[in-house]
Amino acid sequence: MPKEYSRSQRVVEQIRRELAELIRLEVKDPRVGFITLTDVEITPDYAHAKVFFTSMTGEADVPEIQQGLRRASGFLRRELGRRIRIHTIPELHFHYDRSVEEGSRLSRLIDDVVREDEARHQDEAGETDPKSADDDGSAKS
Repeated sequence: MPKEYSRSQRVVEQIRRELAELIRLEVKDPRVGFITLTDVEITPDYAHAKVFFTSMTGEADVPEIQQGLRRASGFLRRELGRRIRIHTIPELHFHYDRSVEEGSRLSRLIDDVVREDEARHQDEAGETDPKSADDDGSAKS
């Protein structure tokens, strides 16, 4: 059974898709060339949209990317108005999405803890060598 979405969810997804295409194909500013749009949040009155992005070049370039996106926001909003038929085209506010980097950082931490735990279990298993145990299960001195 298909999942039902509210109108605002459909609008948000369409805005994200259209903006991604516009940025990729129409925006000529080289500062915004290597980004991925991760999410869009829109106010109930459609007046404002927070557009979240990640950068393939890393967090160091984020200020320049945001400046490029701000400069292109008027063009992007105008083009959205031509592509999407809604009563109000939202003002675009671009925000760097740290969730992907934070997720990667947490994943690395978990991997490190798992490796440490496995190493500790191997060390403990090495201390109780089965060859040094008597028939009654006690270790020889």
